[in-house]
Amino acid sequence: MQPHNRQQQARLLRISRKVHRTTGALLFAFFFVVSVTGLLLGWKKNSGGYIMAKSHSGTSTNLADWLPIDSLHRNALRIYRDSIRAGGSPALDRIDIRQDKGMVKFVFVDGFWGIQLDGATGRLLHIEKRRSDFIEKVHDGSILDHYFGTGSVIKLIYTTVMGIALLVFTVTGFWLWYGPGRMRRQAARSRSGAGAS
Repeated sequence: MQPHNRQQQARLLRISRKVHRTTGALLFAFFFVVSVTGLLLGWKKNSGGYIMAKSHSGTSTNLADWLPIDSLHRNALRIYRDSIRAGGSPALDRIDIRQDKGMVKFVFVDGFWGIQLDGATGRLLHIEKRRSDFIEKVHDGSILDHYFGTGSVIKLIYTTVMGIALLVFTVTGFWLWYGPGRMRRQAARSRSGAGAS
């Protein structure tokens, strides 16, 4: 290997090591949060209903037997006020219709609560604390948007920074693993070439 080429590769290794170490030090807390929340989200369906509540079944999967959505919504609001928080008109995040379960789930913005109703009778099936939604928002950074009401600005910045950081970590980590071996092989080839001549 030419001395100049070897110096360039050694310099590239030093830069890679510094970038890798600096990125890891600066974003340690964020990587920790992403890894822990990702692990929890991976296990959410196997948490015994603690992270993600079980979807309960209603009496009919035939949509023709179901009550109108506005009736179900009124019933969910009444249950919310009676069982979770009195007063006000809670904002809905979404309505999940599970026809195969005969169930409608009303998910509220405030406090990560969900109410599962029988689609045909409107009867309460389950009140759930949606921990998986909270963990998901922490995982992707949108928890700050949720509390500050900033749309998805913080989430976009956070996911961009974390995505670029992970890419930098991957590239520099690969070079820190591959570079020294490559330099040793090239040095060995140079020595054997010099010895043959």
